[in-house]
Amino acid sequence: MAQEEIDFEIDIDLLKPKMYKVILHNDNYSTFEFVIEVLIEVFNKTNDEAVDLTLKVDREGYAIVGIYPKEIALTKIELVQFMAKEAGYPLLATMEEEWI
Repeated sequence: MAQEEIDFEIDIDLLKPKMYKVILHNDNYSTFEFVIEVLIEVFNKTNDEAVDLTLKVDREGYAIVGIYPKEIALTKIELVQFMAKEAGYPLLATMEEEWI
């Protein structure tokens, strides 16, 4: 009994996940030191990047601090909320879909 070889191609279109911008919003209570700490710990920013972003949040009212797939963005927002609650600050992080 001879085995037949079957040639076939599988054409799979892999979709890139939707990406979401994580945004930190200014408030009049969270200290610069705390915001810098959040940016370093949650968003893996260098100290210089964290300082620059903190100043942008202060001057412009908000700053995009990262772009991630939805689940990662949600996790980072939850970490910000947890840290802010623990420290007694109202720091707000939100997300919106990145339109490419």
